[in-house]
Amino acid sequence: MARRFLFQTIHDVELMLDRERSGRETSPTAGVIDSQSIKAPHAQTRGYDAGKKVVGRKRHIAVDTDGRLLMVNLTPADISDSAGAQMILDAIRKRWPWVKHLFADGAYDRLQLMDKAAYLHFVVEVIRRRDGAKGFKILPHRWVVERTFGWMTRWRRLVRDYERRIDVSQAMILFAMGANLTRRNAHP
Repeated sequence: MARRFLFQTIHDVELMLDRERSGRETSPTAGVIDSQSIKAPHAQTRGYDAGKKVVGRKRHIAVDTDGRLLMVNLTPADISDSAGAQMILDAIRKRWPWVKHLFADGAYDRLQLMDKAAYLHFVVEVIRRRDGAKGFKILPHRWVVERTFGWMTRWRRLVRDYERRIDVSQAMILFAMGANLTRRNAHP
């Protein structure tokens, strides 16, 4: 618990410094949420994501509009995106009270999630693909979170979830993303 709190605090300071250096307000007002299913062969708690055919965990993240990690929550892979997002909404409201607008994909367009978002005073904008679109298309605002997932997987330890415990895995993600921010701040 203390390790995760330390990494979260360091990560938040680096995030605010990077935002300030790039000419933005230190506190974000908008973000993007998404999830990623990842294999976790040795995890104590894991599930099966039938859509991706993955046994492991699911990373639910929220990033600011430049791709800096705001919040991460790990669950077994069988937890739906909207259920994981509800946990993210609570955590964002506590840690980043200035965030008001969130962008998400079609998996987050669920009544229960939208009700909770309205209760917590969030505006969740669902970005959908065009009807009939085939293949990969870059969607506005949504590509930022996908790039953050790419930054995570460049950190070799995060290609899979090798940790047995969820809190250690979460600390590894915060450490990796904090190192990314430190590198950006050290070499502008």
